[in-house]
Amino acid sequence: MTERARKTPGRRTLLGAAVLGTAALGLPAAAQAAERGRGHGTGGHGSLRDLPVPTVIGHRGASGYRPEHTLGSYQLALDMGAHIVEQDLVPTKDGHLVCRHENDITGTTDVADHPEFAGRKATKSIDGVSYTGWFTEDFTLAELKTLRAKERIPGNRPDNTLYNGRWTIPTFEEVLRWADKEGRKRGKPVWLYVETKHPTYFRKLGLGLEEPLARLLRRYGRDRRNSALILQSFEPGSVQRLARLVDTPRIVLLSGPKERPWDFVESGDPRTVADLVKPAGLKWMASFAQGIGPTLDLVIPKDASGRLTTPTTLVRDAHAKGLLLHPYTLRNENSFLPADFRRGTDPNAYGDVFGACAAYFATGIDGIFADHPDTALLAAADHAER
Repeated sequence: MTERARKTPGRRTLLGAAVLGTAALGLPAAAQAAERGRGHGTGGHGSLRDLPVPTVIGHRGASGYRPEHTLGSYQLALDMGAHIVEQDLVPTKDGHLVCRHENDITGTTDVADHPEFAGRKATKSIDGVSYTGWFTEDFTLAELKTLRAKERIPGNRPDNTLYNGRWTIPTFEEVLRWADKEGRKRGKPVWLYVETKHPTYFRKLGLGLEEPLARLLRRYGRDRRNSALILQSFEPGSVQRLARLVDTPRIVLLSGPKERPWDFVESGDPRTVADLVKPAGLKWMASFAQGIGPTLDLVIPKDASGRLTTPTTLVRDAHAKGLLLHPYTLRNENSFLPADFRRGTDPNAYGDVFGACAAYFATGIDGIFADHPDTALLAAADHAER
C-alpha cells in the first residue's frame, strides 16, 4: 500500500481536487487518452468497450455530497469527472418515469410535511418486504413535483442536509434533456446508467417500466447498441424484456449469493445469485446482457469480522464469458468500508477508501459504482500508474 493510500484526506480536500476536472486529478496520459476515446457529438453515442477502465459510475449522482437522484447530485458527479451518472426509475400514478432509488419516498422527500398528502400514507408489500410510507405510484407527476428532495441518510451525511429542499424529483425525460444539453456543451456524450426498480411489482399494477423507458430511449436516440447509456436491473427478466425493445447495452445486477431475483420468486425459478455467478449462469446472462453488476462482496467476500478475504473467481469467470463487471458500491465513510480499511472510531469519518479501492481494482473489475466519484477517480488514477 502506498503512503498516499494510507492517508485519509478530509472531505474538503477530496472535493476540491475533483471539481477542477479530469486534468486536475493528475490522470496519466493513458487515462486521459481513454477519456478522449469515449466518443464525440451530442447524440448520445459511444461504445461500451471504449469507456475508461476502471469506469467510475456516479452512484445516484454524487450522492456522497448531495441528496441522491437530484439534478444537483447528477451535475456534481458529471463536473467531478464521473464517466457515467446513474439513475433509478420508478413510475408515477399517471405513468411518468421519475428518478428515485425506491418508490417509497418517505425518507427522500418532504412528503411527510405535506398535510394534503397525509391520507396517502400506506403499508405495502414490495418484493416480499413490508413498507409503511408514501409511494410514487400513488401520486401524479404534478403532485410529486410539489415535493422537495432531501438527504436519505442524514445521520451519516449531515452536511448534505444543507441542500434539503433545493431540488424537486426529476423525471427521466428531464435527465435525458439535461444529458443532451451537457453533451453539447462538452462536445462528447454524457453517459447514463439506468435501472428499472421492482419491475415485476409495477407490471402487476399496470405500470410496466420497460415500454415507457424504451419509448423515451427511442425519442432521444439512446436505443442503439452504441448509445451512451447502460440499462440495468436486479430482475433478469426485465433486462431480457428491454433487450427485445431496444439495442442499448444491458447489465444484470446481482445481490447476495443466497438471494433470488424477485422475478425468479414470482415465476418459481429456483436459481439463486450463487447459481447465476457460476459459469452456466454467466453464460446464460451473456446471451442477453453485456455485463453484470455484482455486490463488491461477490468479488471479494468478507470474514466474520468484516475484513476482506481472498477474491473469488467471479472476475475471471465473467470475463471468460465476455461480460463486463461493474460492482457496487464504494463509499468513503468508515461504516460502509471493509473493517480493515476503517480508520478511527467515528463511523461517519472517512476511512482508507483508497486502500479499499486498490484492493477491488486489483481483481480486474471493469468499473465501480461510487457515492464519492472524486475519490474513485483518484483511486483509478493510482491504479493506472501501477
